[in-house]
Amino acid sequence: MARTRRIILDTGPVTVGPEATSLLVERFLDHVRHERGLAANTQAAYARDLRDFAAWLGGRAAGSLTVRDLGDYLAALAKRGLARASIARQGATLRTFYAFLQLEGIVTESPAELIAPGRPDDAIPGTLSPGQVDRLLVAPDPKTAAGRRDRAVLELLYATGCRASEVSAMRLDDVHLAEAFCTCHGKGSKERVVPLGKRAVAAVSAWLEHTRGQFAARAGGQPSWVVLSARGNRLSRMRIWEIVQEHAATAGIPPGIGPHTLRHSFATHLVAGGVDLRHVQEMLGHASIATTQRSTHVYAGRLKAIHSQFHPRR
Repeated sequence: MARTRRIILDTGPVTVGPEATSLLVERFLDHVRHERGLAANTQAAYARDLRDFAAWLGGRAAGSLTVRDLGDYLAALAKRGLARASIARQGATLRTFYAFLQLEGIVTESPAELIAPGRPDDAIPGTLSPGQVDRLLVAPDPKTAAGRRDRAVLELLYATGCRASEVSAMRLDDVHLAEAFCTCHGKGSKERVVPLGKRAVAAVSAWLEHTRGQFAARAGGQPSWVVLSARGNRLSRMRIWEIVQEHAATAGIPPGIGPHTLRHSFATHLVAGGVDLRHVQEMLGHASIATTQRSTHVYAGRLKAIHSQFHPRR
């Protein structure tokens, strides 16, 4: 049996058809056993997780799945009553498995890169439907100062796929409403350019032109952040979480969502709408992109066109 497995490992790329999924799993297990020398318990966990995954596929090709499909799989595990730690481990297994397939040239891009790592005790980020997103985005009252601020926050989260910390840290010179894009500062001081749709531009414009000055005056200075607290200070990451949850309740959305739900929904909706996974990864900061002064406008224009494939009205 061991000799047969080594032959599979050394045969080179295999076709990615439904009949090949079990071979891909065995090939991966041989890799972690012979090439990486992982502990027996880790190998057994990988084997158990991937055989469950292969059974769930029901004959579909592992190499043809999207991030939405993988999200459906994790949701199915939750419905079966698996503990959060077990679901988190399954997500980690999928990321490792698809990274191996990408390394081997079996898939071009890994849909599992968009699965949030999280800690074992974290809730698996859900995905809102487009209708739920629309209800959430219009939940803040635009007639109030706080409502205009909150709508700008929600639109920025969904239109850009930004993390709460990235929206909190966004400065005025990062936002280019006339050109319909913004610069996001992610983990590791990495910058990326993300397009803004019409609704996001309108919401942020309403906040900046009619309300932000009132909030800024309360700080007694010239705060540079885009979104501010009621006292004119930088809006904290925790407050952004509260804003999402408060308006989710108003919109009739089940509790437990947060900014990362909007980030996950942003990615899922774009991929489901036919946008190339590579471009979605770039917008989320999962791939290296150039943001030099000369390339910024060209790159933003390209992403804006891609973004509008799914959200022409945004």
